[in-house]
Amino acid sequence: MSAPQIVRVDDLSKHFSLRKQKSLKEAALAAVRRGTAPDEFWALKDVSFAIDAGSTVGLVGHNGSGKSTLLKLIGGILEPTSGVVERRGRLAALLELGAGFHPDLTGRENIYLNAAILGLSRRETDQHMDEIVDFSGIEKFIDTQVKFYSSGMYVRLGFSVAVHVDPDLLLVDEVLAVGDEPFQRKCMNRITEFQREGRTIIVVSHSSGIVRQLCDRVLVLDGGSLVHDGDAQEGVDLLKALYRDQAALDLPTEERHTHAEATCRIDLVDATVTRHVGSTSLDVVVAVKVDHPMQAWGVKIALLTVDGVRLFDIDTFRLEQTLPDTAGVHQVRFRFDGIALGPGNYVVNAAVGPENAAAYDAIAAAASFEMPRMGQGNGLLHLEPQLDVSDSF
Repeated sequence: MSAPQIVRVDDLSKHFSLRKQKSLKEAALAAVRRGTAPDEFWALKDVSFAIDAGSTVGLVGHNGSGKSTLLKLIGGILEPTSGVVERRGRLAALLELGAGFHPDLTGRENIYLNAAILGLSRRETDQHMDEIVDFSGIEKFIDTQVKFYSSGMYVRLGFSVAVHVDPDLLLVDEVLAVGDEPFQRKCMNRITEFQREGRTIIVVSHSSGIVRQLCDRVLVLDGGSLVHDGDAQEGVDLLKALYRDQAALDLPTEERHTHAEATCRIDLVDATVTRHVGSTSLDVVVAVKVDHPMQAWGVKIALLTVDGVRLFDIDTFRLEQTLPDTAGVHQVRFRFDGIALGPGNYVVNAAVGPENAAAYDAIAAAASFEMPRMGQGNGLLHLEPQLDVSDSF
């Protein structure tokens, strides 16, 4: 007998309006100036699948592919534009940092609040309170207002509540990446226990290793469409191919985030690998167009693998480099001499803006580069081991 279905998604679509007016007057002026309706962004388009009870399903795709939107639709946080989402059993969801928490309540008070949202009575929460606090590892701060918590403490408390409400279906977004390594291991162990108990898990992760380790099935989203539903390894391989394709082509508009009132924008991002005798260097050039004289702005870049693992990021503020305060096109070059990355393809994210504030302009996978093979090994790092073989006595 086949396992019953716990989730069914049928022809599911979701769109958002990208351009919003604050008043009727602004809407009328916008219509006169543009003559068009607000832009519509389809985060999901005609997605259909079913999940059997007891399975662990990985949900993967590049940034903007619709993963988090789909998870929120399954969790009932968003309503679909069209299509149907059906689920059965008790749901526990960890979708956003601090979701379901009130900043002015203490950690203990938020446990009661979060557990109530997930369907537990106060008596049931009392029974699990000690276990929840102990698992979270933040006993010392449990009676402190959560607005003073770090992002890691939010994740610890949220995950601890979610796994102690006896869920039939657990939804886990990438927020677990915020926790430290020991807590991540604890979470992985609990997820493994859930699998042995026959619970259903849907997990969003950029880590191909976690997906292969945990999931017996993978859904791959690309541009809001479901492009793979099946074997985990095949799904990971397809995702890597999509990242390579995306890096080689112009990015879709949802991969670029530009502040409406920005006075500077990224004009060009380029990454060049140069081989030298015994080493390799990488040059990342970001050209920024500044419309008006502007002070205290900077450029940030990040290097990532094609499946989204962040390897390194740096910005001009940390390098204590002041950029020109004049209008025009300014070019910023980051040079990495002796870069020790393993062979394969990588991508560069770039952003421009003030320090410790939202970026004026940001582009994901703005450029790509390929590292050549420089030795016999494989992996994300290029290392040159010295081999010594001797007899033991």
